[in-house]
Amino acid sequence: MRLIGRRVFLGTAGAALGLAVVPACGSGRRDVGAEPEDPETMARRHARARLRARPVRPPGATAGPGIQPLGLGSQRDGVVYAPPSYQAGRPAPLILTLHGAGGSARRSLPRLQPLADEHGLLLLSIDARDRTWDVVLRGYGPDVAFIEAALAQTFSRYTVDPGRLAVEGFSDGASYALGLGLSNGDLFTHVLAFSPGFVPLVEDEGLPRVFISHGTGDPVLPIEQCSRRIVPELRRRRYDVRYVEFEGGHVVPPAIAREGLGWFLQESRVEGQVSRLPLLDS
Repeated sequence: MRLIGRRVFLGTAGAALGLAVVPACGSGRRDVGAEPEDPETMARRHARARLRARPVRPPGATAGPGIQPLGLGSQRDGVVYAPPSYQAGRPAPLILTLHGAGGSARRSLPRLQPLADEHGLLLLSIDARDRTWDVVLRGYGPDVAFIEAALAQTFSRYTVDPGRLAVEGFSDGASYALGLGLSNGDLFTHVLAFSPGFVPLVEDEGLPRVFISHGTGDPVLPIEQCSRRIVPELRRRRYDVRYVEFEGGHVVPPAIAREGLGWFLQESRVEGQVSRLPLLDS
């Protein structure tokens, strides 16, 4: 973890970075011009965003193709989707996918499911504990804990390639994907953020590759106040960012989703056929 001279991100962007706050992005952020948090507070916040689950070699029989509910939450839960081509014991890429405000895991799944079928991707789609993600409302906490449990369960049932493991989201889910991805770059190799509003305040861990897209006519999270400020700062901080603008609003056009998934798979191959992290024996 790089603590000195590295990264302080905040709400549609950070006081320390001089980025503008977009009210639509949510509450619980400091105003532009506020003093950066002290290192101890930053360390506590960073610890709350950390994920410890890692891919393992599932013993014996593992889950097969299809949609499986997680069974970890009574009202709000999530699903794992394995495409028809998935074979137990054969490592497959996994994408943790996060819905927008007011959305759900099952409603967001169709965004990537056809591409998962085409490319043999596992999808882990999660419900936020509340109407949107914890860091948008108050700070990292219950959603991180639930995602931790969901990842651990998925890693125990499916054979996941640790060298091709991404976190993806749309709108609030895109902002949350950026926060989790940058905080857990030793787990996630890639981050895909479709129309993000902000980057939550984090310290970085690792250096995942990043894909960001945004509609030039977005009325919900205006591009000038969001991605056009986020992307230059990420690049300044030495992240490898693929950035795509398109004519449209607050949506993920199928062509953009396809481009993002193609980027993820191609970038994974560029890194080599050998996973950068070993599969752990359970």
